[in-house]
Amino acid sequence: MKTLKDKIRSEGKVYPGNILKVDSFLNHQIDVELLKSIGKTFFERFSDIKVDKILTIEASGIAIAVIAAQYFKVPVVFAKKGEVKHHLVYSTLIHSYTKNKTSIVQVNKSYLKENEQILILDDFLAKGEAVNGLIDLVLQAKAQVVGIGIVIEKGFQEGGASLREQGYRLESLAIIESMDQKGIHFRE
Repeated sequence: MKTLKDKIRSEGKVYPGNILKVDSFLNHQIDVELLKSIGKTFFERFSDIKVDKILTIEASGIAIAVIAAQYFKVPVVFAKKGEVKHHLVYSTLIHSYTKNKTSIVQVNKSYLKENEQILILDDFLAKGEAVNGLIDLVLQAKAQVVGIGIVIEKGFQEGGASLREQGYRLESLAIIESMDQKGIHFRE
């Protein structure tokens, strides 16, 4: 997606520790036109498969998933962060690379059903912790991950390669090969 890459180059801010901030257009302030284009692109890339629900994680994935769900015409389920207070949820631990913090995330069992076809969408993929946690929730429900859509993948970190090696269908709209204060370089 050329528009996305241009936006990352012009507005993305690179910080030490391989941190890329895109909060001016993706996950704090949202460029709705860009988001519509992202949602439509995910629909086009996954239009060959049956999707029953889209699964994401709060908070940054929600806007992306909701926009995409309009094209798929399916519900969005988002994993909530916080303590597990009852047995009616699937739960897992996810470590945030950016925040260097581990959180419990959960989904109510009534929202993920056995044999459902689940598309996972999220804003970033670095080491793969969030996506692997979402996969764990889907597997606990005995549902099937039919695809994973990522807006920005840090291709120089192991998350994407690991998911592809495991056989998951991974579609990333922008894959960053390298980045530093001098610039951002994308995989072509």
